Amino acid sequence: MKTLKEVVCMAFIFFSILNAQTSVQVRKPAVADMFYPGNPTELTSMIKKFLSETKIVVKGEIGGLVSPHAGYVYSGPVAAWSYRQIEGKTFDVVVVVAPSHYEYFPGASVYPGDFYATPLGKIPVSKNLTQELTNLSTKIYFSEKGHRVSSLGRSEHSLEVQLPFLQYVLGDFQLIPIVMADQSWENVHELANALATLLKNKKALIVASSDLSHYHAYDTAYKMDKSLQNLFETGNFKALIEGCESRKIEACGYGPIATMMYACSLLGYKKTKVLKYATSGDVPAGNTMQVVGYMSGVAYR
Repeated sequence: MKTLKEVVCMAFIFFSILNAQTSVQVRKPAVADMFYPGNPTELTSMIKKFLSETKIVVKGEIGGLVSPHAGYVYSGPVAAWSYRQIEGKTFDVVVVVAPSHYEYFPGASVYPGDFYATPLGKIPVSKNLTQELTNLSTKIYFSEKGHRVSSLGRSEHSLEVQLPFLQYVLGDFQLIPIVMADQSWENVHELANALATLLKNKKALIVASSDLSHYHAYDTAYKMDKSLQNLFETGNFKALIEGCESRKIEACGYGPIATMMYACSLLGYKKTKVLKYATSGDVPAGNTMQVVGYMSGVAYR
């Protein structure tokens, strides 16, 4: 007959195992009420309004998008042009590739948890596909870097702000969340090829999160960003990287943009089109002395 101490010990072990098996890791919304409304009703209403001011431009099959990631009052009207193109569509999986603003790390960081959450609900991470992706390259690995609250108390916003739009236009979907700090050609090449391998024969969407030029005068920003738009529409992703690294053009997420373009090209989505461009100076809350550029774009076939 077991002693009381043995019974208690066994019960503790049992419930510890049960808890470990049922624990769920959720990346909670970090910039709600800062970059976008934290109230679900207000957030839905804002997204709906932005979408109502856009139109369908692309008739072909869409494989990738570019969308800005500033506060919604500034970049939301531009982002809506990308998301309008996929409204009501279905995808096997959605990949969001975003830049890291607050911490540096090599390679590409894939969120290791189970869900990414916004005020509109939890989005399941595709655990099977993230595991397959990390198996394809040592430069692509599970990490909370770029997904967590940084040592300075800041949280990365560039991936999170894309998600409410995706939830509104797609409903339920599986997510592969990726953050890049190293946006070099070597890293872009590795990630793009891995995504093309992973997503072959799947109906997938790759979203690149990026703003364009930062804090130039209105006319200067328009001229600089036009050069980047030309590279995007000609599919020249390598020149886009070189231009950003030499500071001739600017995009805080040039690596994600190039990764999306390259991966989509490998998957057969060889056409690219700019859908909308504007700056923070084009909205009532902005000014024209120092603006940030925003572009929505699409890769399709």
